[in-house]
Amino acid sequence: MHHLSIDIETFSIVPLDKGGLYKYATDESFEVLLIAWSFDGMPVEIVDLARGEELPDRLRIALLDSNTVKHAYNASFEWFCLSQYFKFKDPEDWLPQWHCTMLHGLYCGYTKGLAAMGEALGLPQDKKKMGIGTSLIRTFCVPCKPTRSNGNRTRIYPDMEPQKWELFKEYCIRDVVTEMTIENKLSAFPVPDSEQKLWELDQIINARGVRIDTELVQGALDVHKNVTDNLRSEASELTGLDNPNSVSQLITWYEEETGETLENLRKDTVKDLLGDDSSKDIVKRVLKIRQELGKTSVKKYEAMTKSVCADGRIRGLLQFYGANRTGRWAGRLVQVQNLPRNYIETLSYARELVKSRDADMIKLVYGSVPDTLSQLIRTAFIPSEGNVFLVADFSAIEARVISWLAGETWRQEVFATHGKIYEASASQMFGVPIEKIKKGNPEYALRSKGKVAELALGYQGGSGALIQMGALAMGLSEDELPEIVQRWRNSNKRIVDLWYSVENAAIECIRTGKPQHVRNMITFRREYDRGTDQDFLTVQLPSQRKLFYTRPTLTTNKWGNDSIAYQGMNQKTKKFTTLETYGGKLTENIIQAIARDCLAVTMTRLESSGYKIVFHVHDECIIDAPKGAALEDACAIMGQPISWAPGLLLRADGFRSEFYKKD
Repeated sequence: MHHLSIDIETFSIVPLDKGGLYKYATDESFEVLLIAWSFDGMPVEIVDLARGEELPDRLRIALLDSNTVKHAYNASFEWFCLSQYFKFKDPEDWLPQWHCTMLHGLYCGYTKGLAAMGEALGLPQDKKKMGIGTSLIRTFCVPCKPTRSNGNRTRIYPDMEPQKWELFKEYCIRDVVTEMTIENKLSAFPVPDSEQKLWELDQIINARGVRIDTELVQGALDVHKNVTDNLRSEASELTGLDNPNSVSQLITWYEEETGETLENLRKDTVKDLLGDDSSKDIVKRVLKIRQELGKTSVKKYEAMTKSVCADGRIRGLLQFYGANRTGRWAGRLVQVQNLPRNYIETLSYARELVKSRDADMIKLVYGSVPDTLSQLIRTAFIPSEGNVFLVADFSAIEARVISWLAGETWRQEVFATHGKIYEASASQMFGVPIEKIKKGNPEYALRSKGKVAELALGYQGGSGALIQMGALAMGLSEDELPEIVQRWRNSNKRIVDLWYSVENAAIECIRTGKPQHVRNMITFRREYDRGTDQDFLTVQLPSQRKLFYTRPTLTTNKWGNDSIAYQGMNQKTKKFTTLETYGGKLTENIIQAIARDCLAVTMTRLESSGYKIVFHVHDECIIDAPKGAALEDACAIMGQPISWAPGLLLRADGFRSEFYKKD
């Protein structure tokens, strides 16, 4: 096999970050400006297409040769853009020829971003992405605002800035050098073929896209604007403020009106103030308006309008290996991973009211217009003409996986029979027969304790985890939380043992360099490559995929015990730095990674069986299918045993719908 490393620079009037790759590259304004490339590690060359240079025959042959592997950083971009350049009717046909260096870095535990990854790998300065790159991209790759000083131009061409253009070509060349250096640095730790195949499937699903109900989206935006304008106008009239949406102005008005000090206007604060019966009517109304305005944002509707393609579909909703600690997917563009839930029973009627812009009827029937619009966001995703959505979701996947991995027998029996894990957990915790924990009995109150314990405590969480999961909002007192923690742990001793087994195995592996096994299903290894100075703690999962923890070390925690440290992305600072972890957190990574691998297997099975996935959310697949397609068959496929997880009891439930929703 030959290898071609490649980087391209392009132009389109569609903003790439808002419109997404597929809308960007299919717009009639799209063009490829530069192609920098290296064949089999030879010095990098560049083709200046913007200035009329022809594609060299050897580059054209290499690009179209199925025996030449194409490497690019974020290869999705090069693959699809060059598919448009060559006018391929079936871009998927040459997809297996592409390998993504960004995926390689994410798989090995590094951060995304070519410059950031180069820095994390410790590449020398001349191998890093040039800092001026962002400015050059802004100059040549996106439209410019026409002004008198620039001659009312809407775009900068190479001949207008010849010196910058030559610098841009050097920047493009350096990107290829950096990409090749990263690939060489990680070559001893290749991406498994199974993950390469899954990456290819992800590109196909993203390119397939999902249809958007553009009528609903525009109706929602119009209704929101009308209602918001009216509410703000009313608030301005009541308060006399020019901008009643300003927090500082509104706090000042409130303090002058009531004589009371107010620290903030957060949602919980406004809710508490509205519960005060002594407040003046005018104050209550202004606070109610504030609450209404804060109930929803139309940003997701706006994101849909910016990213929908000419055929009414949005493409590129998912980022493969977006959560590189576990390998799970992340959302892009509309961020489908965190859509608001819906509780309205008459969603179809609410959708019609929004399409007809009938804000008064929405308010009359549903009370809050902003809240109604928020609940309808999911329903903007609709199946293809004449089709229906089949929505199939794993049932309690993480609870099933941790029960299986830990060997918690009573939980396995629950999943093999009735599946009521919340009731069963409460039964174990409080010694009450599960038959009594049902609606109408006083013992049913224990179910909420079992539920919050199940959701919060599986990964070594304590009272704080219960509070974060909403224990206090459920009516539990802070005083009773420690007892719930202890009761749950006493009922799940094998899971507790799993936390400490995982932590001890990781510590021993880092200390001695010897492989450590947990329940003969998980293997910790210290893997080091002398030639590239790459040092990892790896966790081999039952699927044989590995999780990578970069540059592992042992440190001392605040209790004076050994603590596990590694290099990773700090989610708050967004810096690649030293992080600490522990048994419960490692267990969480492992369980979520196994659950992700289960989803990967079932997605492949569904596609092989002819089911077309248009997107997926956490452990749920949304399938665009003919109306006669069998939901039961799709759920049965998701519940099939997995060869590398003997004894893992999977189950999927689902529903059919004319639009996406939370059933």
